[in-house]
Amino acid sequence: MGKLMGKLRLARGNNVIPGFGLSIGITLAMLNFIVLIPLLSILLNLSGMSLGEFWKTITDRQLLAAYKLSFSCALVASVINVFFGILLAWILTRYEFTGRRILDGFIELPFALPTAVAGVSLTTLYSDKGWIGGLFDKIGVKISYTATGITIAMIFIGIPFVVRSIQPVLEKLDRQYEEAAMILGASRSRTFFKVVFPEIFPAALTGFGLAFARAVGEYGSVVFIAGNIPYRTQIVPLLIVSKLEQFNYAAATSVALVMIVFAFVVLFSINIIQARVSKRAGE
Repeated sequence: MGKLMGKLRLARGNNVIPGFGLSIGITLAMLNFIVLIPLLSILLNLSGMSLGEFWKTITDRQLLAAYKLSFSCALVASVINVFFGILLAWILTRYEFTGRRILDGFIELPFALPTAVAGVSLTTLYSDKGWIGGLFDKIGVKISYTATGITIAMIFIGIPFVVRSIQPVLEKLDRQYEEAAMILGASRSRTFFKVVFPEIFPAALTGFGLAFARAVGEYGSVVFIAGNIPYRTQIVPLLIVSKLEQFNYAAATSVALVMIVFAFVVLFSINIIQARVSKRAGE
């Protein structure tokens, strides 16, 4: 018995990947070379700008219009993605039907598809002469080269983040809790909002944050359907690329820094909310 307990203590002390020092060293090296050093290079590029020049650059009227468009479209797209993401994840985990695995595979298509291909496809489909855009054009609704088209492109690239965040939680969720609630007389909607939704809420929040951050920074899938109309359909990543093409590296770097700060604030805020929700659920 003593030998067995000794082996158990030894097994608990040994990890599958040995060597904490080596593992943390490789991790920090990769983090520095891939994330931190490229981000610090942005600050170095800004070293020649004064604070006034930096503020004037990032508050340019054209850029303010682009911020408003990018953030508003990304917010609307992410909210829609949460709704349809929950629905898709629910269908994929709770029902068996022909073609379920094919539908499951299609969810990840926006990850695998080159963004330029997605942009061209969406523009062709939703243009005034396209299959879907043509139908809306007959009733006077234009999709391509409008905020609506930009939102649709952002929905396209953001939906996998929400589905893949919620799907594992639903798969592990014990259905006995739902059955018990319904046996006790709860309606379907009450069972969903009181039993299921609190469980998937942190995952939905993660999916929302990832989809929102990706939508704001997306270029290839959005730029074709946006149309690049000044003050109307110009997105922030497009203006960064435009400034790079004009060899205005300082201005491009300034806008890039704003986007980095924004992404950090969004992800950090979501982590804080998740921690509070998890803490409240554990009480």
